[in-house]
Amino acid sequence: MAFRFSNLRVLRSLEGENPNPTSSRPLSFLSFSLSQCFPYSVVRRGRYNWMPLAFFSSDIVGDKPILVRDFVRSALYDPNLGYFSKSSGPVGVLERSIRFNQLEGRRAYMQYLDKLYKKTDISWFTPVELFKPWYAYAIAEAIMRTANLSIPLKIYEIGGGSGTCAKCILDYMMLNAPPKVYNNMTYISVEISPSLAQKQLETVGEVESHLSRFRVECRDATDKSGWGDEDTQPCWVIMLEVLDNLPHDLVYSPSQVTPWMEVWLEKVDNSLRVSEVYKPLQDPLIAQCVKIIDMDKDHSGGSRKLVSAARSIWSKIFPKPRKAWLPTGCLQLLEVLHRAIPNMSLIASDFSYLPDVHIAGDRAPLVSTKRDGKTFDHRNYLDAKGDSDIFFPTDFWLLERIDHSCSGWLNEQKQPGKFKPARKRRTIILDTAAFMEEFGLPVKTRTKDGYNPLLDDFKNTKFYLSVPTHNIK
Repeated sequence: MAFRFSNLRVLRSLEGENPNPTSSRPLSFLSFSLSQCFPYSVVRRGRYNWMPLAFFSSDIVGDKPILVRDFVRSALYDPNLGYFSKSSGPVGVLERSIRFNQLEGRRAYMQYLDKLYKKTDISWFTPVELFKPWYAYAIAEAIMRTANLSIPLKIYEIGGGSGTCAKCILDYMMLNAPPKVYNNMTYISVEISPSLAQKQLETVGEVESHLSRFRVECRDATDKSGWGDEDTQPCWVIMLEVLDNLPHDLVYSPSQVTPWMEVWLEKVDNSLRVSEVYKPLQDPLIAQCVKIIDMDKDHSGGSRKLVSAARSIWSKIFPKPRKAWLPTGCLQLLEVLHRAIPNMSLIASDFSYLPDVHIAGDRAPLVSTKRDGKTFDHRNYLDAKGDSDIFFPTDFWLLERIDHSCSGWLNEQKQPGKFKPARKRRTIILDTAAFMEEFGLPVKTRTKDGYNPLLDDFKNTKFYLSVPTHNIK
């Protein structure tokens, strides 16, 4: 839902950043063992396959087995148990903007943040909050440069947090766009949390004229029924730190050369203990995601293919289990968006890499709990019981493939003529620093000694821009 940004997270980002995690960081499924990944578990033989057994209580898993994505969804969004459903909420709101030009440098900035977190006991502040209004202003500028301003501007924001992004974008349009753009625009927030939906109305309502252009729809953006009939008019969709909190599925394979199996969770012997159950791929969403990603296809070239071939031979001699997390929530959301608003332009920002992940599997999440101003990371995703944030890294190459697949373009490329012509999309992936330098005002977030936390501390985040084109061939 939002960017985890505390002094601890910043230090991890600076010290643990891997600019090219795919090539230089060993894939976890090539080097993991059951004892490493489940240090407090035992392995027993089940009716499907080996099942790591987690010894802890959980109210999320009921009498019937559930997929991992359903566990993640409940742990984050369940009205009674979910992390984001608490009345106070984990997202912080600053009383006033930070005056970076009055801070000496990095040390002063970190001390300022430390005071904020101790004062509020908030889990994290979003970047759009920390750097308001400048972060949202850059997004507004990107929209203004790209949108066709001769038609009414329509913006959807999914997971709008406290409403700061919406208010600042409306502010920017009111101050900088031609009057007709602001007068005719519509800004719609799609928010699953009732408490955050109310907070957004309060934030945007600080400027009275914004309220006639803004509304909140309290619903699940992945539910296609909430979008109504297809709307072919151009629009914009903003998703800031949304992908990292979307439900993911988990797949497992006993070795590098055996088929993937989907992971289910079930209670053991009518107790509170929960175990993983491995079944052949049968869930349509998981199967579709595996197909889009081409999980077993070697995308490397040159000398890397030789290494991959040698690794394949080695895996037959010394097989090792592997796990991978699939962004099925992202797939589900983009499928719904492309069908409901096919001419949308998309701006998404999220983590491209997470340091210090202890959970097994490629694209594994961080599961963290904050107590008394300190952040604790869990070694088992099943430890999340509504008091923990679960957030995943975003593989932007996979995001692009999913985006193109949902728009129909990827299928058209693979099998020309079999599918109806699909609108191609222009996509670009930018580091946060590059995005801000292109569309923002970096001088506004610079301290006295030249240190710029927005440019210097967000090395593991990127922006994804995707716009429709009129090219069909």
